Amino acid sequence: MIRLFVAIPLPEEVRRALAGIAAGVPGARWTPLENLHLTLRFIGEVPEPDFHDIAEALSGIAGAPFRIRLKGVGQFGDRRRAKVLWAGVEPGAEAQLLRNRIENRLIRLGLEPERRKFIPHITLARLKDTPVDWVARFLFDNGRFETPSFEVSSFVLFSSHLGQAGAIHSVEADYPLAAAA
Repeated sequence: MIRLFVAIPLPEEVRRALAGIAAGVPGARWTPLENLHLTLRFIGEVPEPDFHDIAEALSGIAGAPFRIRLKGVGQFGDRRRAKVLWAGVEPGAEAQLLRNRIENRLIRLGLEPERRKFIPHITLARLKDTPVDWVARFLFDNGRFETPSFEVSSFVLFSSHLGQAGAIHSVEADYPLAAAA
């Protein structure tokens, strides 16, 4: 079995900007700099033979490069018990369109549809028993966080290996985006 997800890798300067706000929250397990990405579709555990079919199916997805930027921060979970801190992605149709193309291709391949609504974000930290006031302070202090826009010129199929120190992500395939001829 291999654990897979599809994501947009982030430029180094964007990852550094995110690392600059990743501190000061007790109970936070911060995402390592090298693991920061924008997940388009979590696939999960699949048998090895299915990996090749998935990789091949994703290679047929067309789309032009586009620009996005990160803006704002938020949380998943309820107000009394946040589970995740995240950085937002400024709304734009292009990331949603790419995500929909990936989702449709995977469904045609026989994978179950994603049940959760797509909310473009970068996971900054997973929280455990973090006091509410610390979460509120983080959200307030970083509410105006934003990065310059950057070009998305590809998406990536990653494998993820869970270990004692956390997840190790490996690039399995890189799919360049190209403007239609």
